[in-house]
Amino acid sequence: MFEQIINFERMEQAVSLFGSFDENIKYIEKKYSVSVVCRGAEMKISGEAENVSLAVRAVNGLLDLINKGEQLNEQNVRYVTSLVDEGGEDQLKSMNGDCICMTTKGRPVKPKTLGQEKYVQAIRDNTIVIGVGPAGTGKTYLAVAMAVSAFRAKEVNRIILTRPAVEAGEKLGFLPGDLQQKVDPYLRPLYDALFDMLGAENFQRYQERGNIEVAPLAYMRGRTLDDSFIILDEAQNTTTEQMKMFLTRLGFNSKMVVTGDITQIDLPDGKRSGLVEITKILKNVEDIKTVRFSEKDVVRHKLVQDIIKAYEKYEEAKKRR
Repeated sequence: MFEQIINFERMEQAVSLFGSFDENIKYIEKKYSVSVVCRGAEMKISGEAENVSLAVRAVNGLLDLINKGEQLNEQNVRYVTSLVDEGGEDQLKSMNGDCICMTTKGRPVKPKTLGQEKYVQAIRDNTIVIGVGPAGTGKTYLAVAMAVSAFRAKEVNRIILTRPAVEAGEKLGFLPGDLQQKVDPYLRPLYDALFDMLGAENFQRYQERGNIEVAPLAYMRGRTLDDSFIILDEAQNTTTEQMKMFLTRLGFNSKMVVTGDITQIDLPDGKRSGLVEITKILKNVEDIKTVRFSEKDVVRHKLVQDIIKAYEKYEEAKKRR
């Protein structure tokens, strides 16, 4: 039996580390088959030498997050242990944990993973950013947060959010109402993110003034978008022609963020995805950056990560066959 002791600088660190009902420490005990005992400002980890070493590295990684002001939860505990398993927990020290903006409920919006931080930094440094990755990695939400931050800082005059109205098995014609009411369900995730950060009343006011526009991709044709922060969501469902049309709307003093998941293409058979193509066509163009997310960057329920992994294994097996 091997033992190692970690000393806390402040008792608040121990409280944050253990979590409610000691859930964070129980997770580490179970994952690494170790025993953790805390007495005062001292924590003892015991078990097989290799397992204790991994658990200590995980605890130190979590303490790095706590010292940056992070509130620990199931997601970031799992994330830190996944980095430890790959020997990459030292990268956590490079995460600055900067707040992008505050929600209407006073919650700070900031990157939760290294992939998300790389994405946010890319948006700051480049005119066009392409974010590709699975569901739940924060591609759209963080892009909207960056747009709201730029709008509040008066770096842009408008926020324009768009996505293609492609049916994922459903038919637009069956939805009630006029054209706007028919396409609104497709734009709902964009509305939700804006409501979260601006509040419904502010959103309504900015929309009436023309400072915020949420519209289907077809509405972008023929326009030049100056002084704007433009986000194209669900870009995997654009055709080659639509993607070219969208990218050439870029005006002066504007930024574009294109997000999508190439494993969820709902285009009819024979249609090529514009998102898949631009990651190849534009990869060497200056001031355009592609950021790829993995299942480690998923900040939803643990099962979402497991589902994504299961689908990846299935697709790989299908290709081999």
